[in-house]
Amino acid sequence: MTAWQPQPDELLLTRCLVTFATGVSPKVAGMHWFRDTQGNDIQGDLPGWPAGPVHTPRSEGSGQARSAGRTGLTALFAVVVGGLESLAGSGSAVKMPSSPVKTPPEDPANEVEDFPVMCAAPATVARTLPWQLDRDRRKASYRTKAFVTDRRIILIGYPGGRTSEADILWECERGAVAAVERKTYSKDEADTVVRFTDGSWCRLHVHSGEWFRYLAVPNTLISPADLTPGQRRAVDALVTESGFDTPPVISRRPSGSVLVAQLGPEDPPVGGRIAVEKLMGSDGEDVPRQPGDYDF
Repeated sequence: MTAWQPQPDELLLTRCLVTFATGVSPKVAGMHWFRDTQGNDIQGDLPGWPAGPVHTPRSEGSGQARSAGRTGLTALFAVVVGGLESLAGSGSAVKMPSSPVKTPPEDPANEVEDFPVMCAAPATVARTLPWQLDRDRRKASYRTKAFVTDRRIILIGYPGGRTSEADILWECERGAVAAVERKTYSKDEADTVVRFTDGSWCRLHVHSGEWFRYLAVPNTLISPADLTPGQRRAVDALVTESGFDTPPVISRRPSGSVLVAQLGPEDPPVGGRIAVEKLMGSDGEDVPRQPGDYDF
């Protein structure tokens, strides 16, 4: 199959790799669950889903033991590194292991004690999500991407991990999304909870600021016809310099500045650019970024 493309009257805003999230606290690390609104496990009730592993949260004692073990290893590592650095002097390339999470949990019940990545009553949007988002149920080479347009969110699957083969797995209208919340208690602060207007929700791992930019941050898309002459010249220069054939995405940011972004090829060459961007003022001049201008 060929790579997915938007409709002629549809503007592609961003694309990014996406999977169901997994827990990071010792009790639920590497695990996740699919729940109904009463907290019951529903993975066996999701139509068409292949069987997956049945996870069991670790006991409090085992979680503490794991944490203590990590603490002990870290302390030992510090002693060894300290000795190496005393021999090597300043500028040693040896580094301490870093914690995967640097912020406290926002929702301990769903991030420490349990870790649902789907909470959905029957016949709700979240229950229609594809099983291919679950890395426990797919081949290691399989990839899933989210494509965000001005009208829809589309999930695309790549069975061989190559962009030349694509299957449309799922889509929903932008109007079905009530809110998108970034969750900092996650690896690389890359988890997001998507809440649908029917009350169902899912938790995804999406390592893309553009995803948050176009779904979670208030922004207004702008037509090139609504730009000032200076801004139009700046957009034309960016498009010419990039050589990309995708239409530029122009939006007014919370600060009032205008951001123009252009996506590169979905499968760029080694060292190639994925996208180009420019934040500009009223005459197309570069302006410093303000909070919320790029994501949030």
